[in-house]
Amino acid sequence: MRPVVVTGPPRAPLETVDALAHYGAATVHEAMGRAGYLGTDIRPVQTGAKTGGTAVTALCRPGDNLMIHAAVEQCAPGDMLVVATTSPCSDGLFGELLATSLMARGVRGLVTATGVRDVADLRELGFPVWSAAVSAQGTVKATAGAVNVPIVVGGQVIRPGDAIVADDDGVVRVPRADVASVCEGARVRAGKEEAARAAFRGGELGLDRYGLRATLERLGVEYVPYEDHAEEAR
Repeated sequence: MRPVVVTGPPRAPLETVDALAHYGAATVHEAMGRAGYLGTDIRPVQTGAKTGGTAVTALCRPGDNLMIHAAVEQCAPGDMLVVATTSPCSDGLFGELLATSLMARGVRGLVTATGVRDVADLRELGFPVWSAAVSAQGTVKATAGAVNVPIVVGGQVIRPGDAIVADDDGVVRVPRADVASVCEGARVRAGKEEAARAAFRGGELGLDRYGLRATLERLGVEYVPYEDHAEEAR
C-alpha cells in the first residue's frame, strides 16, 4: 500500500445524493438491482438516523487511527467518512472527539468496518455512525495508511466521491457515475410502492396485486381444508 493522501477527488452531485438519501437504503438497494449493500455486519449505533453523503475514504492499519485524523482535513460539507483497515480490526478507532471534529466540517456521518467507542456521547451529539463493532479498546497513531483511495467495506468497493446512503436498514454505496440513474430508478420504485401502499390500505392482498396466486399454483401449493389436513396427518 502506498502511503498517500489524495486531495480534491471529484464527488457525486450533492443535490442528487440528497435525493437518494430521501428514498433510503432499502429502496436505493433495490433500484440498483439489489447491489451496493454493505451487509448486515455494518450496523447503526443509533436509531432513526437517515442520511447520505459523498465518500471520503480512509485506509488504516489495524489498531491505528492516524489516517482518520488525516482524512478529517480532506472532508467537506456533505461528506461521509468511510473507514477500513488493511486486515480485520474491531478496535475503537473512532470516538466522540473525532466526531466533534467532523461535525465542525459539515460531515454527515461515519461508516466503518472497524469498531467505535464513546457510543453514548455519539448519540448525544447526534452524529450518525454505522460500524462493525463497538469497543472500548483504543488505538495508536503511528503507522501510515492512505486517504481517498478505493477501500472495501462489507464486500463493496468504495471509491472517493461515491454516494453513501445510510439509515436503520444499513448502508448502501452508489458509484459516483451511477448516481443520477439510480436516483431515477429509486423515484420510480418509490412511486410503485406508494401505489401498492394505497392498495393495501384499501384491503387488496399482495397475492393479487403481485400475481402471486399463479406462482403458488406453479409451485404446487395446495389449499386444503383443516379437517382434511388433520385427517391426512393421522
